[in-house]
Amino acid sequence: MDGVLRCEGLKKSFGDLVAVDGVSFHVDQGETYGLLGPNGAGKTTTISMIAGLLTADAGSVIVAGNPVTTRSVAAKAAIGLVPQDIAIYPDLTARENIRFFGKLYGLASTALAGRTDEVLEIIGLSDRADDRVESYSGGMKRRLNIGIGLLHEPTLLILDEPTVGVDPQSRNAILENVEQLGRRGMAVIYTTHYMEEAERLCDRVGIIDGGRLVAEGTRRELVALVGSNDRIRVTASGNLDAAVDRIGDLGAVQQVARTSDGIEVVVEDAGGVITEILEAATQAGVAVATVDIDQPDLEDVFLHLTGKALRD
Repeated sequence: MDGVLRCEGLKKSFGDLVAVDGVSFHVDQGETYGLLGPNGAGKTTTISMIAGLLTADAGSVIVAGNPVTTRSVAAKAAIGLVPQDIAIYPDLTARENIRFFGKLYGLASTALAGRTDEVLEIIGLSDRADDRVESYSGGMKRRLNIGIGLLHEPTLLILDEPTVGVDPQSRNAILENVEQLGRRGMAVIYTTHYMEEAERLCDRVGIIDGGRLVAEGTRRELVALVGSNDRIRVTASGNLDAAVDRIGDLGAVQQVARTSDGIEVVVEDAGGVITEILEAATQAGVAVATVDIDQPDLEDVFLHLTGKALRD
């Protein structure tokens, strides 16, 4: 079975309400997969079935080669779940919380001691390890929540809205942690109401709406669905007409025009051609003052597909 996670045709209804209707996707080793959708779209139900907390009416979930059900043992052992609601004990210290959950995971005492220190270092709480959690900020509590999910070194980590209500410093620390997990080879499912987080972290994104997966792909593949291109605005002086001619000869350029204070260029991928454009402008005798790039983003795609903003 390819991939760490493979979902096929997941369905779940609650009475007459169809919460999830035929959702299929996979997540590979070292990949961060963003699952995005407006409130009520079916994200939480999908996550609950993947984690083995809820029985699917139809379809299947395979994690690390093992089928997931509410009674699975091997498959669940490969999953780390970090819920949106903080699940830690405030009257214990961070170290005590980690050791408690480590014992629930069945980690041996000798291994748990070393792993506790590793996790505290990863989440940046080593200096507060022996303080009671009730004294922590919201961001610190969320970092501890993530650390507990990482404790048993899962093959698949599910992060459900991990930055809700945290301060900017803790939020950035959480995002850096997630980036490192992918580089270490962990498969991650990431749900968020912040589109900039999905842009930064996710290798691929699935957009769920009305219980169905309505689109899936890389950022570039999803942006192509709305037919938008990158627009480069160059503020410059000098022989602008000559620069327009030179830039227009570049194969990747779709449109180029002179503006009142420079040049505007339309391309498919600004990052892949910006150096050539600036070199062509310089060779034409133009002095470039500023460069601005407007790129369509996942928010545009989300609005196009669902008719709603992500936080609606």
